[in-house]
Amino acid sequence: MSLDRPIPPDPYDLLPPVPAFTVTSDDVRDGEPLDVEFAHPSVGGNDQSPQLTWSGFPAETRSFVVTCYDPDAPTTSGFWHWVLVNIPASVTQLPRGAGMAGTAEGGAFAIRNDYGTQAYGGAAPPAGDRPHRYLFAVHALDVEKLDLTPDASPAYVGFNLTFHTLARAVIRPTFQVKG
Repeated sequence: MSLDRPIPPDPYDLLPPVPAFTVTSDDVRDGEPLDVEFAHPSVGGNDQSPQLTWSGFPAETRSFVVTCYDPDAPTTSGFWHWVLVNIPASVTQLPRGAGMAGTAEGGAFAIRNDYGTQAYGGAAPPAGDRPHRYLFAVHALDVEKLDLTPDASPAYVGFNLTFHTLARAVIRPTFQVKG
């Protein structure tokens, strides 16, 4: 069963433009389906965050934020799967599973996702819906840390990112649950 609705725009196309840099992964590829390992347990997954590596960001970068967002979720606000803030500028990769609760280092911490946990929550689109895009973004910031607490909302983090992002790198795998 398809939910028969328009495909939402890429949300980063709606924000003020910033330069791009590169994010790659040993686990996910742009435009290709996610392995079920990176999906939510409700659809047979393991809630594992994929490995990510980034390079080519501006020299003046003082910290990073990593997010995973599904703009295709059947809501008016999409669905936030992961928001990891205050990653030191010296960190340029996250290993597979870095999104597990309590694994952040160097002052970084996870914001509550839309599942209500402070961790990575895997893909789980409605069964039978079209493939959903999962936008894994690395945001290079002009500040050492955002003045946030772990109970901030993903929307509030996004608001702060708009004013502090120097550059952004995005990889967009997909996931679908057959109906």
